Formats: sequence, structure tokens, C-alpha cells
Amino acid sequence: MEFQERLLTVNQELLLNGTKFRIEQRGCRLNLRGPLPSRDSSNKFNTQRISLGITANQEGLKEAQKILELVLFQIKHNQFNWKHWTKSEKRIEIRNKDKNLTGEINHFKQAFFLDPIRRKSPSGAKSTWRSAYWPYLRRLFNQANQLDKELDVSLLMHTLKSYSENSRSRQQCGTVLAALARHLDLTLPEEWKAQASGYGLHKAHFRNLPSDEVIRKIFWQIPNPKWRLVYGLMATYGLRNHEVFYCDLSCFKNQGDKVLRVLPNTKTGEHQVWPFHPEWVELFHLHKLGIENEALPKINLDLNRTTLQTVGKRVAEQFRRYKLPITPYDLRHAWAIRTIHIGLPDTVSARMMGHSVSIHTRTYHHWITRRDQQKAVDAALKNQAT
Repeated sequence: MEFQERLLTVNQELLLNGTKFRIEQRGCRLNLRGPLPSRDSSNKFNTQRISLGITANQEGLKEAQKILELVLFQIKHNQFNWKHWTKSEKRIEIRNKDKNLTGEINHFKQAFFLDPIRRKSPSGAKSTWRSAYWPYLRRLFNQANQLDKELDVSLLMHTLKSYSENSRSRQQCGTVLAALARHLDLTLPEEWKAQASGYGLHKAHFRNLPSDEVIRKIFWQIPNPKWRLVYGLMATYGLRNHEVFYCDLSCFKNQGDKVLRVLPNTKTGEHQVWPFHPEWVELFHLHKLGIENEALPKINLDLNRTTLQTVGKRVAEQFRRYKLPITPYDLRHAWAIRTIHIGLPDTVSARMMGHSVSIHTRTYHHWITRRDQQKAVDAALKNQAT
């Protein structure tokens, strides 16, 4: 096993065992990184590094593992003393004072991909990092350079506030930077959640979502029958752009149950989706997907040579090429709102969409609130009548 692969395996095992320490390579040497007693107070712990001076190879890794066991033993029995681990003040690398932002982000990235859940869907993790994490970390880099600031809580807050209030970007940035803060053992201020929240569909956007009638009419404006099927799948099942090409279509064979299974290699992993409206399966000729082997457009789906994000862009580009008056995500939002109107529980709808209930509630707050209020009104009127 190559050294880098072995290092990843060792760190993954530490993670699975609940150990917060990691063995890291810096240049040609190995270090330990994790929560260590503060030099000012033994009762306070900061994420810090111990420079081992050990060569980064297989033998050095074995030695580093033994040293880590000793460090953990000393911490457990309150025997840890910095004098035993450093030759001088300069050997101690305290994370809050570390200006090497690139190094910290690389460590964060490594931990991201070592997460056991994400390792089940490498392609999904890769796409999530590129599209949902890296844009906000790149903004963090830019803010650090512009403000000449170190990586600390104030830099995170400056970066968060660089996005418009109540925007999706600000909400997503808050999520990413909060994850980074946890990785760095930084304590975010109490106002963080309030500053990062408020995301929902933009008012101007949700008022212009297409009706079911408009969705049906647009279907026939698409000249290519294969791309019509893509459109029909997204409209009927509320799929993300790329999910159209990564789902099990066997449900359309031999009078199948029409319950679509989105495959594990997608952004949020495997989940099942029911059609709403069920009659749209026939209306949009989706039964062809169970008959024809190449019913969908032929594009590169090999995730060793492409990404989920690239596949998704192909769908958006095709919508623009046909000059459709809606976007692919309009179909997804319309599907979600349809399930709210028919009374499908939010937990079930969120699971079908492959996102959390909290995201579902924030995104579709307007319609969920209206539905719940209507239920209360109907119940009150019914009581009054009796």
C-alpha cells in the first residue's frame, strides 16, 4: 500500500474510533494535530500541532502512531507537558495563529472526504465539494487577502457578511464556514445562526413558478424526444439536473410500480421518489424509459472522467438552447410545492427530494405556512359548524 493511501487509512480509523487527533504530513515530515492543553491553562484545550521530526514514510507512520498513543495516555492521566514535546517556542504551531490558510483548508478537505458517509458516494462528495463548498472557501481566501487577516472567527464573519442578507449564497456560506469552524475548534458567536439564516425562495422567484398547466404545455415545445423525457422525469419526480441520468429506470418496465430509485452515486445518495402527478408518467410517455435502452440523451456519465456538476450543466444548457421559459430547478420547486398542496408530510417530501427537513422547511416556508394555517382555519370553521 502506498504511503499516502496508508496515511488516509490510519486517519480514517482514528476518525471512526472517535479520536480527534490526526497524523498529518507537512513537507517530508510527520506531525500530530489535535486538541492539546493550552499553554496558558491546562484546563483549556486548543487544536495544535506537535512537530515530530519523523520522516513521512511507512516506518515513520508506525512510529507516529505509537507516539500518538503516548500523547493520548498523558492527556487522559493529566500528565501532558509541553516541555516534553518541544525544543523551543518556535516548534509549537498553534492553529489560531497559523496564517497558512491553504494548509488549513487542505486539512479540512481531507477530513471532508474521510467522512464515512461521504465515502459511500465518492462522486457525490466530489461534486458537493466543488459546487457547495469550494466557492465559499475561495471567497474566504479572497477576504483574507483583502483584509490581511488570519484565519479566525472575525474572518469567517466578514466572509459570511460579504453575501447579501437572506440569500441562498449567504445561507450556504454559513453552513460551510460553520463546518470549517468545527474542524478548527473555533467557537462561533451566538449571532452566527441568525446572520446565516433566512434563506428561502426569493419572493420574485416563487411568485413566478410555473403552474401545472404551463409545465404540460412546455413539454411539447421541446423538439428532441429524448430531451422531452428528461423534462418529463424532472417535472414528474422533482429530480435534480444530474439525477435524471443516475436513477434506476426499471420501475417503468412491465407495469412496474413507477417508484423511481435515485442511485447512491448522486449528490445526496440513494433515495426513492414517487410521481406527482402519477398520471404524468403516461402523459409524458415515461413508459418508454422501460422499453428503450437508450431513451435518454447520450452524454458522458463516467464519473472517472466527468462530474455530477458537469452532467447537471448539460441539462441547464439544453433548457437555454431550446429557449424554455423556465429553468430545470423550477420543475423541482414546482414538484415540492405540489406535494405540500396535496398534504404529503414534510419529512416524506424532504426525504424524496434528498435533502434535510430543515432545508425543506426554509426553502418552502411560504407554502408550508399557508398550508398549516389553512388546516387550522378549516378545523376552526368545522368546529363552529358543529
